[in-house]
Amino acid sequence: MKTRDAIMLSLALLIGGAVMCVPATVTMAADVATPTKEPVTDSWLTSKAKIALFADARVKGRQINVETKNGVVMLRGKVDTDEAKSAAEETAKGIDGVKSVKNELQVVPPTKRKAIEEKDDAITDHVKREIAKDSRLNKSKIDIKTNAGVVSLTGEVPDLTTSAKASWTAWKVSGVKSVKNDLTVMNKK
Repeated sequence: MKTRDAIMLSLALLIGGAVMCVPATVTMAADVATPTKEPVTDSWLTSKAKIALFADARVKGRQINVETKNGVVMLRGKVDTDEAKSAAEETAKGIDGVKSVKNELQVVPPTKRKAIEEKDDAITDHVKREIAKDSRLNKSKIDIKTNAGVVSLTGEVPDLTTSAKASWTAWKVSGVKSVKNDLTVMNKK
Protein backbone atom coordinates (compact mmCIF):
# COMPACT_ATOMS: atom_id res chain seq x y z
CA MET A 1 0.00 0.00 0.00
CA LYS A 2 1.39 3.41 -0.90
CA THR A 3 2.09 5.86 1.89
CA ARG A 4 -0.53 8.30 0.60
CA ASP A 5 -3.18 5.58 0.53
CA ALA A 6 -2.23 4.46 4.04
CA ILE A 7 -2.50 8.03 5.34
CA MET A 8 -5.89 8.56 3.65
CA LEU A 9 -7.21 5.26 5.03
CA SER A 10 -5.96 6.09 8.53
CA LEU A 11 -7.56 9.53 8.34
CA ALA A 12 -10.86 8.08 7.11
CA LEU A 13 -10.87 5.50 9.91
CA LEU A 14 -10.01 8.13 12.53
CA ILE A 15 -12.76 10.48 11.39
CA GLY A 16 -15.15 7.56 10.99
CA GLY A 17 -14.44 6.37 14.52
CA ALA A 18 -15.12 9.83 15.88
CA VAL A 19 -18.32 10.17 13.85
CA MET A 20 -19.59 6.74 14.91
CA CYS A 21 -19.08 7.63 18.57
CA VAL A 22 -21.52 10.54 18.29
CA PRO A 23 -25.16 9.43 18.53
CA ALA A 24 -26.94 10.17 15.28
CA THR A 25 -30.58 9.67 16.16
CA VAL A 26 -31.15 10.43 19.81
CA THR A 27 -31.78 13.90 21.22
CA MET A 28 -33.27 15.01 24.48
CA ALA A 29 -36.46 16.99 24.38
CA ALA A 30 -36.27 20.13 26.54
CA ASP A 31 -39.41 19.38 28.53
CA VAL A 32 -39.20 15.58 28.60
CA ALA A 33 -36.52 13.48 30.26
CA THR A 34 -36.82 10.61 27.74
CA PRO A 35 -34.97 10.44 24.44
CA THR A 36 -36.90 11.08 21.23
CA LYS A 37 -35.93 9.42 17.97
CA GLU A 38 -35.36 11.61 14.91
CA PRO A 39 -34.76 10.26 11.41
CA VAL A 40 -31.20 9.79 10.23
CA THR A 41 -30.34 11.91 7.17
CA ASP A 42 -29.29 10.47 3.84
CA SER A 43 -25.94 12.26 4.01
CA TRP A 44 -25.30 10.68 7.42
CA LEU A 45 -26.04 7.22 6.02
CA THR A 46 -23.80 7.87 2.99
CA SER A 47 -20.93 8.91 5.26
CA LYS A 48 -21.34 5.92 7.55
CA ALA A 49 -21.50 3.55 4.55
CA LYS A 50 -18.33 5.00 3.00
CA ILE A 51 -16.46 4.73 6.29
CA ALA A 52 -17.68 1.16 6.85
CA LEU A 53 -16.61 0.16 3.33
CA PHE A 54 -13.14 1.64 3.83
CA ALA A 55 -12.84 -0.25 7.12
CA ASP A 56 -13.93 -3.60 5.61
CA ALA A 57 -10.85 -5.54 4.47
CA ARG A 58 -12.94 -7.60 2.04
CA VAL A 59 -13.59 -4.63 -0.25
CA LYS A 60 -11.62 -1.72 -1.64
CA GLY A 61 -13.70 1.23 -0.48
CA ARG A 62 -12.22 3.61 -3.04
CA GLN A 63 -13.73 1.51 -5.84
CA ILE A 64 -17.27 2.07 -4.59
CA ASN A 65 -19.48 5.13 -5.01
CA VAL A 66 -22.20 5.48 -2.40
CA GLU A 67 -25.40 7.51 -2.74
CA THR A 68 -28.40 7.51 -0.42
CA LYS A 69 -31.96 8.61 -1.11
CA ASN A 70 -34.77 8.19 1.41
CA GLY A 71 -32.75 5.63 3.36
CA VAL A 72 -31.99 3.50 0.29
CA VAL A 73 -28.24 3.12 -0.21
CA MET A 74 -27.07 2.78 -3.82
CA LEU A 75 -23.67 1.15 -4.45
CA ARG A 76 -22.03 1.79 -7.82
CA GLY A 77 -18.61 1.19 -9.24
CA LYS A 78 -16.36 -1.67 -10.24
CA VAL A 79 -15.01 -4.29 -7.85
CA ASP A 80 -12.54 -7.10 -8.47
CA THR A 81 -14.64 -10.14 -7.40
CA ASP A 82 -18.16 -11.39 -6.69
CA GLU A 83 -17.11 -11.78 -3.05
CA ALA A 84 -16.22 -8.08 -2.83
CA LYS A 85 -19.60 -7.19 -4.36
CA SER A 86 -21.47 -9.32 -1.80
CA ALA A 87 -19.34 -8.02 1.08
CA ALA A 88 -20.05 -4.40 0.12
CA GLU A 89 -23.79 -5.03 0.12
CA GLU A 90 -23.60 -6.87 3.44
CA THR A 91 -21.61 -4.01 4.99
CA ALA A 92 -24.08 -1.37 3.79
CA LYS A 93 -27.10 -3.38 5.01
CA GLY A 94 -25.54 -3.58 8.48
CA ILE A 95 -25.71 0.18 9.04
CA ASP A 96 -28.44 1.40 11.39
CA GLY A 97 -31.05 3.43 9.52
CA VAL A 98 -30.51 1.84 6.10
CA LYS A 99 -33.87 0.73 4.70
CA SER A 100 -32.45 -1.23 1.76
CA VAL A 101 -29.45 -1.47 -0.54
CA LYS A 102 -29.39 -1.28 -4.35
CA ASN A 103 -26.22 -3.07 -5.36
CA GLU A 104 -25.29 -1.88 -8.86
CA LEU A 105 -21.63 -2.86 -8.49
CA GLN A 106 -20.04 -4.43 -11.56
CA VAL A 107 -17.46 -7.19 -11.22
CA VAL A 108 -14.56 -6.25 -13.49
CA PRO A 109 -11.13 -7.87 -13.24
CA PRO A 110 -8.37 -5.28 -12.73
CA THR A 111 -6.78 -6.20 -16.09
CA LYS A 112 -9.89 -5.05 -17.99
CA ARG A 113 -10.84 -2.10 -15.78
CA LYS A 114 -8.99 0.73 -17.59
CA ALA A 115 -10.50 -0.06 -20.99
CA ILE A 116 -14.01 -0.33 -19.53
CA GLU A 117 -13.66 2.91 -17.52
CA GLU A 118 -12.51 4.80 -20.61
CA LYS A 119 -15.45 3.42 -22.58
CA ASP A 120 -17.87 4.30 -19.74
CA ASP A 121 -16.53 7.88 -19.63
CA ALA A 122 -17.05 8.22 -23.39
CA ILE A 123 -20.60 6.87 -23.14
CA THR A 124 -21.42 9.27 -20.29
CA ASP A 125 -20.08 12.23 -22.29
CA HIS A 126 -22.07 11.18 -25.36
CA VAL A 127 -25.32 10.81 -23.37
CA LYS A 128 -24.75 14.25 -21.78
CA ARG A 129 -24.28 15.79 -25.21
CA GLU A 130 -27.47 14.17 -26.53
CA ILE A 131 -29.48 15.35 -23.52
CA ALA A 132 -28.04 18.88 -23.89
CA LYS A 133 -29.34 18.97 -27.50
CA ASP A 134 -32.95 18.46 -26.35
CA SER A 135 -34.54 21.67 -25.04
CA ARG A 136 -36.92 19.78 -22.76
CA LEU A 137 -34.27 17.51 -21.25
CA ASN A 138 -31.49 20.05 -20.77
CA LYS A 139 -33.72 22.08 -18.41
CA SER A 140 -34.14 19.07 -16.12
CA LYS A 141 -31.75 18.15 -13.34
CA ILE A 142 -30.46 14.82 -14.71
CA ASP A 143 -27.27 13.20 -13.42
CA ILE A 144 -25.73 10.57 -15.69
CA LYS A 145 -23.32 7.79 -14.72
CA THR A 146 -22.17 4.80 -16.71
CA ASN A 147 -20.96 1.57 -15.19
CA ALA A 148 -19.83 -1.20 -17.55
CA GLY A 149 -22.14 0.09 -20.29
CA VAL A 150 -25.15 0.50 -17.98
CA VAL A 151 -26.30 4.14 -17.89
CA SER A 152 -27.92 5.31 -14.64
CA LEU A 153 -30.12 8.39 -14.72
CA THR A 154 -30.86 10.14 -11.42
CA GLY A 155 -32.29 13.53 -10.52
CA GLU A 156 -35.58 15.31 -11.03
CA VAL A 157 -37.75 15.84 -14.08
CA PRO A 158 -41.03 17.75 -14.43
CA ASP A 159 -43.14 14.84 -15.71
CA LEU A 160 -43.22 11.18 -16.69
CA THR A 161 -42.92 11.98 -20.40
CA THR A 162 -39.59 13.76 -19.80
CA SER A 163 -38.38 10.77 -17.76
CA ALA A 164 -39.24 8.39 -20.61
CA LYS A 165 -37.61 10.69 -23.16
CA ALA A 166 -34.40 10.79 -21.10
CA SER A 167 -34.31 6.98 -21.00
CA TRP A 168 -34.87 6.73 -24.74
CA THR A 169 -32.22 9.37 -25.48
CA ALA A 170 -29.65 7.48 -23.38
CA TRP A 171 -30.66 4.12 -24.86
CA LYS A 172 -29.97 5.32 -28.43
CA VAL A 173 -26.31 6.11 -27.66
CA SER A 174 -23.84 3.61 -29.11
CA GLY A 175 -22.30 1.28 -26.52
CA VAL A 176 -25.16 1.50 -24.00
CA LYS A 177 -26.12 -1.97 -22.78
CA SER A 178 -29.08 -0.83 -20.70
CA VAL A 179 -30.53 2.20 -18.91
CA LYS A 180 -31.52 2.38 -15.24
CA ASN A 181 -33.99 5.20 -14.82
CA ASP A 182 -34.06 6.38 -11.19
CA LEU A 183 -35.43 9.82 -12.10
CA THR A 184 -37.93 11.39 -9.73
CA VAL A 185 -40.96 13.23 -11.11
CA MET A 186 -41.35 16.56 -9.30
CA ASN A 187 -44.62 17.19 -7.54
CA LYS A 188 -46.50 20.10 -9.06
CA LYS A 189 -48.59 22.09 -6.63
